[in-house]
Amino acid sequence: MLPGSWQWTCAGSEEDSGLGGTCVNVGCIPKKLMHQAALLGQALTDSRKFGWECSQQVKHNWETMTEAIQKHVGSLNRSYQRALREKAVAYVNSYGEFVEHHKIKATNGKGQETYYTAAKFVIATGERPRYLGIQGDKEYCITSDDLFSLPYCPGATLVVGGSSVALECAGFLAGLGLEVTVMVSSQLLQGFDQEMAEKVASSMQQLGVRFLRKFVPVEVQQLEKGSPGKLKVVAKSTEGTEMIEGLYNTVLLAIGRDSCTKKIGLEKIGVKVNEKTGKIPVNDVEQSSVPYVYAVGDVVEGQPELMPVAVQAGRLLARRLFGGRLEKCDYINAPTVVFTPLEYGCCGYAEEKAVEVYRKENLEVYHTLFWPLEWTVACRDSNTCYAKIIYSKFDNDRVIGFHVLGPKAGEITQGFAAAMKCGLTKQLLDDTIGIHPTCAQVFTTLEITKSSGLDATQKGC
Repeated sequence: MLPGSWQWTCAGSEEDSGLGGTCVNVGCIPKKLMHQAALLGQALTDSRKFGWECSQQVKHNWETMTEAIQKHVGSLNRSYQRALREKAVAYVNSYGEFVEHHKIKATNGKGQETYYTAAKFVIATGERPRYLGIQGDKEYCITSDDLFSLPYCPGATLVVGGSSVALECAGFLAGLGLEVTVMVSSQLLQGFDQEMAEKVASSMQQLGVRFLRKFVPVEVQQLEKGSPGKLKVVAKSTEGTEMIEGLYNTVLLAIGRDSCTKKIGLEKIGVKVNEKTGKIPVNDVEQSSVPYVYAVGDVVEGQPELMPVAVQAGRLLARRLFGGRLEKCDYINAPTVVFTPLEYGCCGYAEEKAVEVYRKENLEVYHTLFWPLEWTVACRDSNTCYAKIIYSKFDNDRVIGFHVLGPKAGEITQGFAAAMKCGLTKQLLDDTIGIHPTCAQVFTTLEITKSSGLDATQKGC
């Protein structure tokens, strides 16, 4: 919100999770660090094949990990505070809500109220974890917001949900040596390429993660108190009357998040909100139904719920409003990665969406399984990693979908995302000299199309 010639920002959520929002405090940052902790465990296992002799038993200390991660998160909070001061941005740590047009009320933790006016407003209040609405969920379950600062090891864990957050948490918990079960009511990774989603699940099953498909919890009971305690979960099939029970130390809910838009007074100024999702419909310049109110981030309807997307949308919005620029945010070619033990990176269209938009006969899909060199000596599976591109036949063979399942998929995807912004084509990939031996080079040697029906399994390094 920018009134006149000075800047200020006002928190508009029920709980202050710290500067940086979900990503920094209870999302991307702690999640990636716990993912790294799990990868180090796998590296220890692989190292023996490379000649490292570990005479002592190696075990993981949950408390040491969480303490170090929370210290880093705290340092980021402080760095953002310094950055705001340096940019002369006044940070108001209060709950903000509209009271009338161009005016909000900010209530701090002591109940003190202050009123502010502005010419333009940006809503970026984010989302909070959703609960199941069943007996025992809020009393005995935790969410991903709780996991990253949990003061004790969660033990045998049931992860409820099939989202990227659910699979990422399940993945690093399994990588830390815990018994993990994932219960999902429908698809895994909804909105992502479903072929890739199933390959992600298969790779997790190889690590011992158990999947319970087409079930939803109906009750959570506490059998024993403790840190962790013991819980019984009763679940029902989504396709019939079958009921199952399971015992776990921790139940982690990752079934989605609800937008923080219901208690900030949007109805008082006429901002349209999707009643079902709480999200705000905006046009292609992030403008809501009220011209002076804009929205970016997870509260926006129909856009990727990704921190870098929110940052880019906000940056471009500021430039358009106050810098005379015209560039709009590209929501289609937004690269992302799912930090499961074997990472899944993608940019552009999922195959299902590409078929819907372009029609199957106008597309070609190149794909292959591949074997990272680092996996050969370690004797890891030779046909788990997978690469796929989708291109449009009638647009100069332009690549409209990029997908990779493998080590460091995020690093690989970031580079190819820039190429896609520049109009990457299949011919340009073929003309590119690959760096050998790397995983990314597989995209410079793709020869097998899905339509050919030829075998895409790996047969060499």
